[in-house]
Amino acid sequence: MSNYLEVKDLSVVYTSNEIPIYAVNGVSLSLEKGKTLGLVGETGAGKTTIAKSIIRVLPEGATKTFEGDIHLEGVDIMNLPEKEMEKVRGAKIALISQDPMTALNPVHSVGEQIMESLEIHENLSKKDAMARGMELLEMVGIPKERFLNYPHEFSGGMKQRIVIAIALACNPELLLADEPTTALDVTIQAQVLDLIMKLRDERGTSMILITHDLGVVAECCDDVAVVYAGQIVESGDKYQVFHDPSHPYTRGLFHSLPQFVGEDGRLHPIPGLPPDPSNLPQGCYFSPRCPYADEHCKTVAPEPYEVEPGHLSRCHKRRGEDIK
Repeated sequence: MSNYLEVKDLSVVYTSNEIPIYAVNGVSLSLEKGKTLGLVGETGAGKTTIAKSIIRVLPEGATKTFEGDIHLEGVDIMNLPEKEMEKVRGAKIALISQDPMTALNPVHSVGEQIMESLEIHENLSKKDAMARGMELLEMVGIPKERFLNYPHEFSGGMKQRIVIAIALACNPELLLADEPTTALDVTIQAQVLDLIMKLRDERGTSMILITHDLGVVAECCDDVAVVYAGQIVESGDKYQVFHDPSHPYTRGLFHSLPQFVGEDGRLHPIPGLPPDPSNLPQGCYFSPRCPYADEHCKTVAPEPYEVEPGHLSRCHKRRGEDIK
């Protein structure tokens, strides 16, 4: 099956006080139509920047370099003129922000914000857009009578549902869900995830789900890509990655999870901190924290290695089978 989305050698460099910040470093990924890819990694790994690159909403003033290839259904959207890209956003690709508090405009009613994309992309009249907007609110579990309420009149969970309604207004083919449950309590998290998955399945939407939660990936995703310091260090079918985590960082993530059955019941966190993106280490970016690293790891950057068909790992040691 041909891939619906293809990203190759994506690199993004920000600048802060003229200091380059290497946010994304040669990322390549693919997504089949109707499938869900989970992007997993620590805060600051570059996951959100990858999503914003795909929908091309990177901050203009702070972005120094934006390079690579992004193809959506065979169309090169990396080099589309901005006017053409505006037709893609909302209609073909939609973003669910991780923070509904800032995603919604406080001076406009939620109904107006839902109607906006319908009027732009669907060419609906104001009356029809309002009727459709009320349907969308009902679809995400909010009474249509609240159509003219403002964001501050809703709880955090309801705000997130409104953001989902806005994202789904024009039936996008690709949904970028950027930690959509981060700001919510556990009960509401489950409800919002169930809603997203239900709507995805009903509409056959492709999705990239950004999360810190490996349990969410296991439940919701078909494939997984582990992101570290702006690189994908391991990727594959979720069963491949979960049953045979091949990169030391991926293994560290799994060992950091609470174990209900084990010798001591203690957590085993990954030592150290992610590298400063303005001063990345030589060689393997994970080498300063890796228990297997040697001088070769610290001086030579590893290339992705195919552990098994479709399962890639960016690790010198795994290539040599030094990690068992």
